[in-house]
Amino acid sequence: MSFILGFAGSNSSTSINYKLVRYTATLIKDPQVRLMDMAHCPFPMYSEDYEKENGFSNSLIEFKNDLQISKGIIISVNEHNGNPSAYFKNLIDWLSRLDRNFIKDKKVLLMATSGGKRGAIGSLEVAEKMLSRFGADITGTFSLPNFFDNFDIDKGILDDELAVEHANALKEFLAKITV
Repeated sequence: MSFILGFAGSNSSTSINYKLVRYTATLIKDPQVRLMDMAHCPFPMYSEDYEKENGFSNSLIEFKNDLQISKGIIISVNEHNGNPSAYFKNLIDWLSRLDRNFIKDKKVLLMATSGGKRGAIGSLEVAEKMLSRFGADITGTFSLPNFFDNFDIDKGILDDELAVEHANALKEFLAKITV
């Protein structure tokens, strides 16, 4: 069965980026979207010593396998001090050690949001470069600024212009994964 994998680059139980991914998933009728709530996926901080002593966790291997068998991937990255969170960077470090081609040729819709007016654009730019380095095909990006003013859990994206921008990025992503 083909599916899209969606997750946020945050391990917070109240992640606004996960809320954006979850909302985006509701707009997709086919294929099925599998959501990963990373708040339930703790990974130790990567180090070569830890890897040598403990190897790779089953949850990391399963996550990598889901990435590779998915038809496409939707990610929304959070921002800490203008960059993706340490959690997201750590996840990428682990995945790239397990398999350097963990995301090669995968179609990715990359998003970001924050409570501020820049909408985590710095994190979005860094994540785009990082994922492209491992072969991801970023089909489009979307940044939602001022999350708490521009998003409602029941209504979705409130600003009409931003809603259209989001819909266009999603439409382009879906067109590229169904080719």
